[in-house]
Amino acid sequence: MTAEVPTYLDGNAAAGALREVFAVDITAAIGQCDGCGRTGVFAEARVYLDAPGMVARCSGCDGVLLRVVNTPTDTYLDLRGLTYLRLSNTP
Repeated sequence: MTAEVPTYLDGNAAAGALREVFAVDITAAIGQCDGCGRTGVFAEARVYLDAPGMVARCSGCDGVLLRVVNTPTDTYLDLRGLTYLRLSNTP
């Protein structure tokens, strides 16, 4: 039996796509998973790029934290898997 290689990247892989939506880099933002309550920096999330769009999952429970889908005319952002996403106001 061979071990499966993870198909996800860490939350830093989302920086480019999310920079187009947010005016700041959110990889250092603190978020809380709505599924398991785990709190941590977004960079710890598991990011899947091989879906229609980008999906970020909790590294604790694998619940979906956010989804980003870009079309030629719009960007769809679904954050319902996060209880909150805290961005620092200081540099």
